[in-house]
Amino acid sequence: MSTALLAMIGHRLAMVVLVAALLGVLLRVFKPGLRRELRVTWVLLIVTLMAQGAAVLAQWQGNPSLAAIMEGGATVMAVLALIQLAVLVFFHVLLPVFGVTAPRIAQDLTVTGLSIAWGLVWLSLSGVDPTQLFTTSAIITAVLAFAMQDTLGNVLGGVALQLDNSLKVGEWVRIDELSGRVVDVRWRYTAIETRNRETIVVPNSWLMKNRFGVLRRRLDEPLVWRRTVNFNVDSQAAPTNVIRALQHSVADAQIEFVATDPPPSAVLVDLGAGYFRYALRYWLTDPQFDDPTDSLVRIHALAALTRAGVSLGVPQEERLMVKENDNWRQANEKREMERRLQAVQRTSLFAELPPDEQLTLAQHLVHAPFVRGDTLTRQGAVAHWLYLIVQGEAEVMVDNGGARTRITTLHDGDFFGEMGMLTGEPRSATVIASSDVDCYRLDKVGFAKVLLARPSMAEEISAVLAQRRQELDSLVKQAAQVSPRSHADEVLARIKSFFGVGS
Repeated sequence: MSTALLAMIGHRLAMVVLVAALLGVLLRVFKPGLRRELRVTWVLLIVTLMAQGAAVLAQWQGNPSLAAIMEGGATVMAVLALIQLAVLVFFHVLLPVFGVTAPRIAQDLTVTGLSIAWGLVWLSLSGVDPTQLFTTSAIITAVLAFAMQDTLGNVLGGVALQLDNSLKVGEWVRIDELSGRVVDVRWRYTAIETRNRETIVVPNSWLMKNRFGVLRRRLDEPLVWRRTVNFNVDSQAAPTNVIRALQHSVADAQIEFVATDPPPSAVLVDLGAGYFRYALRYWLTDPQFDDPTDSLVRIHALAALTRAGVSLGVPQEERLMVKENDNWRQANEKREMERRLQAVQRTSLFAELPPDEQLTLAQHLVHAPFVRGDTLTRQGAVAHWLYLIVQGEAEVMVDNGGARTRITTLHDGDFFGEMGMLTGEPRSATVIASSDVDCYRLDKVGFAKVLLARPSMAEEISAVLAQRRQELDSLVKQAAQVSPRSHADEVLARIKSFFGVGS
């Protein structure tokens, strides 16, 4: 019966070859992308025709045994060609109709499985029992399995990567220093195309054993990739100004492939000798254009820093030379003294003092900068110094019964903490920076030199403080329903007692 079935297939072999060739031509015309896939099919069909021709020649020369072998070989090749075509039609014609895109490894494994099944069927039809063949060749099978363990590992690795959705064709991956797009997942390897149009072949078994990164979009969200560009900026530039300029340089510009949501951000990441390092982070919408987009972001950022008057920083090495260092120190001290004197003159508490007394106070000022969110002073704390605000804003808060109430806002030229410096009493309110605050601090020792030289100044200042305390108490009364409790005579007595000045 098996011989009869093979003979029937052999007689119809020409029809099988004709149908396969016609189907291959149709796929070649309507699916040009399958040109490379059809090469195997054409080779199998050509081998089929050659074997069939050899069978006819052997029969004509009176060698029926050779003719039967050639006929069987032609049959095997023809069916393998049909398997190749059937798999191509199934995966590239039928499945796309239903919106299904199968990975390449599924196609390869299907062809391999059907080819092995056809081989077993052919052996069975030829009178060979495949089970006995495997049983009698157990040693050979074990040797082959040991020799092909890497190949089997690659096959199983490719299947696992597809089943657990670790990799998809079209996704961007990063392996150590390598990054690119997955273009194919075969039974033995995964092909990754870099931005340099280099195709990197990575064995599937290696991917199963090692770590790799995948750039994948979230559900219902566009694909974005956070990129970071670094800048070394002069250490004299205020960090908040630099961060603001860097963020606006991207947010306010129309840069292709840069997402507006999430917005860009900038952070201070490191401090160096003569420079601060900042990281500007933005979100890229197309990973293929990473380097060109990084370049455009740098160009916009550099222009924004220039407009903000911020210079780039370079590593600096300072060498002290006595003559030049003295000149530099004197010039720097002069500029700093002018800045302190302006802060004293702008403060209403000291604005009416003679110039020499203002200069004495300025000499005892200490620079005390704060950043947004810092607590400048806390209610109930004891500290014998006063703050002069040069630039920035701060909120005055009063804690009463566990509740915090905002009293007022301090601006450029305002001062606070005067009662702690002048009378030694605890802080009556908490002051929190609502922006970056640049200010100076004056302690009791510095003010004492002026007060002891001219005790009458205590009376002048006490009047100013009394008025300021009444205004503050009025605000506190409105917020916390408490009664005013300070007067000019009381303030004056406290100042004289604190500094040891006679009546």
